[in-house]
Parts: sequence; structure tokens; C-alpha cells
Amino acid sequence: MSFESLLAVAIEARAGLFDARHETAFRLFNGFYEGEPDLALDLYARTLLFHNHAEPPERALPAISTAQQYLLDRFPWLQAIVVKTRNSPDEAARRGVVVYGDKPDRRVREHGVWYAVDLLLNRDASFYLDTRNLRRWAIDHLAGKTVLNTFAYTGSLGVAALAGGARHVVHLDLNRHFLNVAKTSYTVNGFPIDKADFVSADFFAWTSRMRRAGQQFDCVFVDPPFFSTTGRGTVDLVNEGHRVLNKVRPLIADGGTLVSINNALFLSGAEYLRALEALCADGYLSIEALIPVPEDFIGDPQTRSGQPPADPAPFNHSTKMAVLRVRRKDSGPQDPAGPAQTHT
Repeated sequence: MSFESLLAVAIEARAGLFDARHETAFRLFNGFYEGEPDLALDLYARTLLFHNHAEPPERALPAISTAQQYLLDRFPWLQAIVVKTRNSPDEAARRGVVVYGDKPDRRVREHGVWYAVDLLLNRDASFYLDTRNLRRWAIDHLAGKTVLNTFAYTGSLGVAALAGGARHVVHLDLNRHFLNVAKTSYTVNGFPIDKADFVSADFFAWTSRMRRAGQQFDCVFVDPPFFSTTGRGTVDLVNEGHRVLNKVRPLIADGGTLVSINNALFLSGAEYLRALEALCADGYLSIEALIPVPEDFIGDPQTRSGQPPADPAPFNHSTKMAVLRVRRKDSGPQDPAGPAQTHT
């Protein structure tokens, strides 16, 4: 099948995701699963974004040229095209280069909520498309709740929580530039900004500080990079993912929720689930729900061909998302059998 034919099939499978105002964002083509492993294409409002994963990068240039012309002909409303070259030695190329049009879009709308985006901010696109269903969960479940959004990046999970009626949201991220994007999301939605709710600090140091102060939240999101290290601690989602979860458990109120996102590509879903079940063994955590990645992000089931390095089952993608219910040890007597674990 030609590349144009692959694109046509992918677009047809996503026909229901396009909106008349061209404000939404989704994965238009996932080449790893849909026949062109070097490329992924995302749509951010009227901006098309290419992720060039080829090594060497030049290998993908003919496909990018073909796709660009095909999509401009098919979608004349496109206003900009950006190419991010993951394996380029040039940092600017990794962040993204505008190859068509002028300025990429600066905001997208999802589930009725506006999110600021800065598509040239870093190697990622500033708004994770694989967590759309988790943002929907936040809108639906966090009304009246207090929320801590750790490793907040550009704050989309916390913005979704506020849009759903959360009472208070605190964002924690080491990079203040990412948090500035979160503030812009507040502005475009008309949410008031309190600078104290945007904390640029080390995760390990700041969560320790909050624990000593006795702070508690109804929900804590934990969405770290698969590996990072600072002077205060190390995140290793393959070998020691439990460490960051245990770090925030004291910050969660009795009956609250811990939302864990693990995007380690080489960690299987079964291994991750076993790690979560081990954390639940003492009866003070229970698995309430597994959140799937949207189908557009992993390709049309009828044409999907690629296989991930590690089987994500029972999750549907290497971005593995779980909602855990928390019972505090200081909340009173515990049923010796422990709370039931349910996977939905």
C-alpha cells in the first residue's frame, strides 16, 4: 500500500475527531502501528506536526514531502506545518522547525476546555495527546476536590481538574517555562491565577516539605519522565517506579486518589500491574481503574501492524495509566481482608 493510501485509511478512521472550527488536537497518523515506522503526525487545531523518528533523519524526508503535499491538498485550511526531528544533532530541529506557514497554533480545545500549547517549546509538543481520556476522567471526577499535579509539565491534567470544578489545584514542576504555559491555559479559560499554585521546584524536595507541613490533597497526579535524576533523588520508572508513588502517598487524604502514569516503553503492562498490586498488598491502596490511551494515538485497529517492544496488556499502550484509591493508616481500623481491587 502506498504512503498516501496509508494516510487515507488513517484519516478515514479518525473522521469523527475533526471539528468544524478546527480547534481540536489528536494523532492523525501513528506510523509505528500504521505502516510507516519513522513518522507520527499530530493535528493541533490548524497546525500539522510531524515527528521524524528516523535514524538517520534524512531517511524520512521523502515520506514527509509526500505527506505534506497530500495533506495540504486534502485540508486547505491548514495554516502551519512543523517538523520535529528527534535524532537531529541540532537542538532547534529537535524542538521543531516551521516548514509551512507562519506561526503554529497557540491553543487547542478538548472536551470544551482550552489548553495553551507551545509546539516549539521542547522535543515534545507541550500537550500530551495520549492522556486525553485521563483529562476526561479529571473533569468527571474531581469536582470540589483539592489536587496536586506533580511533574505537571504544562499543567493540562490540573487544568482539566479545574474545568471539572476542582476546588484548588497546585502544579509542581522543575521547569518554570512549562508552568508558564499552564498559566496561559488558565488565562484562556478565565481561571484566576495564584502564583503560589505554580511551584517550580524539585519533586523530592518539595513533596518532603509538604509532608512535613502536613499538607494533604484529595487527588495527586504522578506523571514523571521514565528516567531523571537530581541532587535530591532519581526517577526510574522501569526499575523503581514505586519510589515516586510512595513519596506522595502521605500527601493524599483518606479516601483520595493517586493517579499514576508510567510511560516506560520497555516495561510491560503485566510487570507494571504487578508492581501496583505489590503496593496494594498492605490494603491501604486499591486499583480502581485503568485508563486507556485513545484509539487515534495507537492507530486504527483494522490496519494496525507494528508491535511495541513490550506487551502493554492489560493496558492498551506503553503509556500506562491507573487510578488508585487511598486509605490512610491513621484513618481508623482496617479490614484485615483489605479493600477489594477492581480493574475497569
